[in-house]
Amino acid sequence: MSAQLFRTRTRLALDPDGHEHPGDAREVTRALLTLTDGEGHQGRCLADPAHIGRELLDAHVRPVLLGQDPLDRGRLWQQLARRQRGSAGTLGNRTLAAVELALWDLAGRRLGLPVWKLLGGVRDKVPAYASTMCGDEIPGGLSSPEDYAAFAEKLVAQGYHAIKLHTWMPPVSFAPSVAMDIRACAAVREAVGPDVPLMLDANHWYSRAEALQLGRALDRLGFHWYEEPMEESSVQSYRWLAQQLDTLVIGPETVEGRMQARAEWITAGACDILRVGVPTSGGIGPALKTAHLAEAFGMDCELHGGGAATLAVLSAVGNSRWYERGLLHPFHDFDELPPHLLRATAPLDADGYVHLSPEPGLGEALDTGYIDAETVASW
Repeated sequence: MSAQLFRTRTRLALDPDGHEHPGDAREVTRALLTLTDGEGHQGRCLADPAHIGRELLDAHVRPVLLGQDPLDRGRLWQQLARRQRGSAGTLGNRTLAAVELALWDLAGRRLGLPVWKLLGGVRDKVPAYASTMCGDEIPGGLSSPEDYAAFAEKLVAQGYHAIKLHTWMPPVSFAPSVAMDIRACAAVREAVGPDVPLMLDANHWYSRAEALQLGRALDRLGFHWYEEPMEESSVQSYRWLAQQLDTLVIGPETVEGRMQARAEWITAGACDILRVGVPTSGGIGPALKTAHLAEAFGMDCELHGGGAATLAVLSAVGNSRWYERGLLHPFHDFDELPPHLLRATAPLDADGYVHLSPEPGLGEALDTGYIDAETVASW
C-alpha cells in the first residue's frame, strides 16, 4: 500500500465558500492511493490528500488491510467503518471511499473486467445532464438570467438530456436572492422550451418561507426537481416543503449517516427523489445500498457528482435517470484533460450519452509516468 502526493494543474479557481469558477492555470496537489496484492495486481484511486494522509493510513487503513484478501471488500469496509466511532472524526467517509474504490479497481484489474460489469451491467451508457457552476459576476459568464439562458441553449445543442442550474451563492454581492433565482429559472425555461427537463440546486441557507416561494415558482415553470434550498440537518423542514410542492424535492446530499440517514428521509416524507454520492457515502457498496433502498420504495435515486465510480454505480441500477456532468461554465473547457489523465473519464457523445469504459477496473486512464515524475512526497 502506498500514497503519492503529486503536482498537477487546473484552470479552476475556488471562491472563499469553496465554489468552483473559471480561472487561470495554476498548480495544485492531488494524491493517489495504490493497493497491491501478493500477485502484483494493483488498484488505484485519486483522492484529496487530506483523506489519505500518512497518519490516517498508518493508524487505520494499514492495520485493517495489510495481509488480507483484497477481494473481501465488504468485510474490510465494515472493519474500517467500525473504526470511525473512535477516530474523533478523522476517519471520514471519503477515506473509506478511497480505500474501497481502490479495492474495486484492483478486483477489476485482477479479473480482467470493468467494475461496472462486476456490479451487474444493467446498462452500458447513461444519459447525461448538464450541471452548471454557481452564478458569478463575470460579464458574459453566469452573471445574469440572460447569461444562464444563452448557456442553456448551447448545452441543449450539445445533446444534454436535461440541465441543472446552480444559482448565485455568497460571496456573490447580491446573493442569496430568491428574486434573481426565479428570474434565472424563468429565462432558462423560456430559452429551452417546455420539453427539456430542468432542475435547480439553490442556495443552501434559505429559510422555509424563501424556499417555499422559490419552489412555487418552480412549480409554475415545470421544473423536474428542487435541490438543497435549506440546510439539510432539519428533516422536518424538508418534509414541510415537499408536502406543499408539485416539483419533486431531492435529497439529502450532505447529511451524515449514509443510507441510515436516507432511510429516515424516506420514512419522514422529506424527499421525492433520494440523493447519494459515492465519495461522501463511503464508496460504491454504500451507494448501491442507498439506490436499492430507494428502489424498494418505488423512488428514483440520483447520484451526486461524476467520475468513474459514479458511472459504475449508475450502470448497475435502474432507478437513476442521469449522469451529472459538470460543473460547466461558458468560460471553462470541461473537456480539457488535466495532465495526470490520458483520456477523459466521461466523454459525451453526440446524442448526450456517457458510455461505460470497457477497460478493466474502474476505467480511469491515469498517466502514472506523469504522476511518478511529479510526485513530491510518498508514504
